[in-house]
Amino acid sequence: MSTFEPQYNHCLEIERKFGRSMFGLMSNQVWHDDPKRLLFVLSRYKFVSKMLIGRDSALEIGCADAFGTRLVRQVVPNVLATDVDPIFINDCILRENNSPWPISYNVHDILAGPQENQFDAVFSLDVFEHIPSAFERIFIKNVKDSMKEDGVLVLGCPSLESQVYASPGSIEGHVNCKSGDSLRNLFTEYFESVFLFSMNDEVVHTGFVKMANYLFLVCTGKKI
Repeated sequence: MSTFEPQYNHCLEIERKFGRSMFGLMSNQVWHDDPKRLLFVLSRYKFVSKMLIGRDSALEIGCADAFGTRLVRQVVPNVLATDVDPIFINDCILRENNSPWPISYNVHDILAGPQENQFDAVFSLDVFEHIPSAFERIFIKNVKDSMKEDGVLVLGCPSLESQVYASPGSIEGHVNCKSGDSLRNLFTEYFESVFLFSMNDEVVHTGFVKMANYLFLVCTGKKI
């Protein structure tokens, strides 16, 4: 069997060698319920990957099914993806077989302590808003302690202003959303440089932060 245009035979070769790729648990649900949201999620991971080019190791906190983590793995040779939920980590490991972009996985609760090893970079998407405000400083301290001295943190979360448009399922888990300035001021207590970006749908920009549905922080320079 051959494709009409021969250059597309590579598609058949990949299927024969690796089979068909599977969605993860969460990406499968998103593809079923709201397909366009998968574009937004992958765009967030693309932004992270662009920020981490040149780093040798990266830690992901709260990877869920890690469907977008491969975008970071394309530019960072050593990636450890962690989550507090073993259901998601087991799903990741199940799908890792024969991956051309191998990623390590581990069950870990960042509120219980930092990672044993320190990383050149840490990234965390759609996690901070699930951390109760009483524990947010423990979260930041343990994240900081998981980074090397010259490490970088990329953190993404929905804005407080976006919550009037959030779905019931999102609202149930979002216990600690913040406005952009509040988020930046908090992380400035722990890092010398904190850069705030806005995001709407799949577009990251530096526009008016109160109109952003999503916020990104890029943090460097760990404070003692």
